[in-house]
Amino acid sequence: MVKICCIGAGYVGGPTMAVIALKCPAIEVAVVDISVSRIAAWNSDSLPIYEPGLDDVVKSCRGKNLIFSTDVEKHVAEADIIFVSVNTPTKTRGLGAGKAADLTYWESAARMIADVSKSDKIVVEKSTVPVKTAEAIEKILTHNSNGVKYQILSNPEFLAEGTAIEDLFAPDRVLIGGRETVDGQRAIKALKDVYAHWVPEERILCTNLWSAELSKLAANAFLAQRISSVNAMSALCEATGADVTQVSHAVGKDTRIGHKFLNASVGFGGSCFQKDILNLVYICECNGLPEVANYWKQVIKVNDYQKNRFVNRMVSSMFNTVSGKKIAILGFAFKKDTGDTRETPAIDVCKGLLGDKAHLSIYDPQVTEEQIQRDLSMKQFDWDHPVHLQPMSPSAIKSVSVVWDAYEAAKGAHGVCILTEWDEFKNLDYKKIYDSMPKPAFLFDGRNVVDPQKLREIGFIVYSIGKPLDSWLKDMPTMA
Repeated sequence: MVKICCIGAGYVGGPTMAVIALKCPAIEVAVVDISVSRIAAWNSDSLPIYEPGLDDVVKSCRGKNLIFSTDVEKHVAEADIIFVSVNTPTKTRGLGAGKAADLTYWESAARMIADVSKSDKIVVEKSTVPVKTAEAIEKILTHNSNGVKYQILSNPEFLAEGTAIEDLFAPDRVLIGGRETVDGQRAIKALKDVYAHWVPEERILCTNLWSAELSKLAANAFLAQRISSVNAMSALCEATGADVTQVSHAVGKDTRIGHKFLNASVGFGGSCFQKDILNLVYICECNGLPEVANYWKQVIKVNDYQKNRFVNRMVSSMFNTVSGKKIAILGFAFKKDTGDTRETPAIDVCKGLLGDKAHLSIYDPQVTEEQIQRDLSMKQFDWDHPVHLQPMSPSAIKSVSVVWDAYEAAKGAHGVCILTEWDEFKNLDYKKIYDSMPKPAFLFDGRNVVDPQKLREIGFIVYSIGKPLDSWLKDMPTMA
C-alpha cells in the first residue's frame, strides 16, 4: 500500500489530502502538524477551516485511510511520498526583507525528513515557494542522506478559497515538475498515478522543476494584475462618469480577455497574491531584471492605492472627519464563502478609519471576534507564521466591536461600509438600516453588491467603486 504523509495541516494540506484519501481508497494518507490544537480540530466535529464541502469529505475518510496526527516523525518515516505544505512567510528582516520568502519552516521540515528517513522518499513541494527552492531542499537532503535516495517534485496548488473542494475534484490542471533524469521521471510518474485516480490524463502537466515553481508565482501574478487593471480603470471611471461594471462587461466579451477576475473592488487579498508578487519581484531583482521587477511591483502599488482611495473617499464625504463616529463594517474575510482574513483589504480599510478615530462595528458571518482583533493589532506579515509563533493574544482594540448581525452593526452608524461580497448583503432590508442611522446616512460599497439607484431612492448617499458619483460626493473632493 502506498503511504502518503503531508507536513502541514493548513488551508492547502488538509483539503488536498482529504480529497486524495477520498479518491484513492487504497492509499493511506496521514496529515501531520506540530500544532496540537490544529490537529485536535481536524479530528473534531468543527474543522479548523471553513470550506464548502470539506466536512463531508473529511468525515467520510477520517479513521479509514485518512488520519490527522501530531506524531510527525513516525508518519514521515513510514511514507513513500511526503508533501510539504508549511508556511512560507515574507521575510521581515535581513536579506530580502519585505520581499523574499522566509524558508525557515521549509528548511526545518527538510532536515527532519533527512533525520528520520530509512527508506527512499519522494518529497513534494506543495507550499508556494521561490524558484530554485527545490535545489536547496535537494542539497539539504542529499548532504544528510545516510544512503537514502530522495527525489524532489514541485506540485503547486491552484486552489481558490471558497471553491477548494470543487477545484480539487475537477482541477483545470495538475502541475508536476521534476528532474529530467530517469529517477526524476519515475518520481513524476508515481505522483501522476495518484492524481490519475480521478483527474483526466490530459489535465496532468509534467514539466521541469523550475517551470513548475515559476508557473505558480506567474499564475498568481497574472490574476492579481487583472484585478489591479480593473481597479485602475475604476478610478478613471469615477473621474469621467463611466460605469466600471459596464466597461468590464464590454472588455470581458472579448474572448481573448474573458470575463473572470474583472470585478472592481476595494482591492485584492488572500494569502498568496501579494506574497507571491513580492517574491517574484525579489527573484527578478536577484537575477538583474529591475525593469521586470518594477512592472510587477506596480500591481501591488495599485492595490494599495485602491484601498487608500476608498478610505479617503469615506472620510472626505463624511465632512472630512470620522472621529468619534460609528461606522458599520459588513464583511471582513477577503472574499465570500471563506473565513480567511489573510491580507484582506478590510484590515487596511479598518486601520485607516481607526487612524481617524472612528468607532467600528464589524459583522462577518464566518470570522470570529478573536480573529478580527488579532488581525487589526498584528504587524504586516505576522499572520503568515504558525499560530503558536504569532504574537500572543493582542490587547483588544477598544474602538472596535464585533457583532453577529448586520442590523446591529448598522444601528446608529453614520456610514455602512461593505467590504466582502457575502450574498446575504445583497438581500438586507436597507430601508430598516437607513431608518436606524443618523442622517445623512452614507453607504460605501467596496464590492459593488448593492444597486446604488435603489439605495439613493431610500435616501442613502452612496459611493460604489467605479460608478458615476453621487452629486454629494462630487462636491467633496477626495485627497489621494
